Amino acid sequence: MQWDRHLLAALAGTAVLAGSMPVAAAVTEAEVKAAFLPRFARYVTWPPSAAPSGSNPYMLCVIGADPFGGDLQSAARTQSVDGRKIVVRHLDSAAGADDCHIAFLSGSRGQSVGQMLAALRGKPVLTVTDARNGGPRGIIHFSILDGRVRFSIDEAEASSDGLAISSRLLALAISVTQR
Repeated sequence: MQWDRHLLAALAGTAVLAGSMPVAAAVTEAEVKAAFLPRFARYVTWPPSAAPSGSNPYMLCVIGADPFGGDLQSAARTQSVDGRKIVVRHLDSAAGADDCHIAFLSGSRGQSVGQMLAALRGKPVLTVTDARNGGPRGIIHFSILDGRVRFSIDEAEASSDGLAISSRLLALAISVTQR
């Protein structure tokens, strides 16, 4: 299947989704995570009411502290989904995140990751958290395993928020909480 070859080429090209690149090799952990984030949009289906319409872009929001610097902007510029751009926004809190399709939550002085997750629960937003921030987990949760950036997926939470995650992405996760 041609789509699968394109997926594999994209994954091998960045060596991030398959977790085949050690964090210490030539790229930083932040660069690897920044490469993951815009790619997730290809493997998630949003309900029609939340999916971008017309030529509107996918919104990738960093809520709280930004651990990526310019890496996320660079990664998003190289990606598109169904001809739509991926635009990165920065927010201090989950308030105003209703138009976000993907939200990386890192906490801020005014709002913890747990509070951000609670504010977004039940909304069609793919929440992404990081083990470095400890505590609560989003639908996708980054961690380091054997020196490699990996992720877990909570498919049950995704489903309850109206999102469907492709089996191709689920197959790459180190663990999946089933619906």
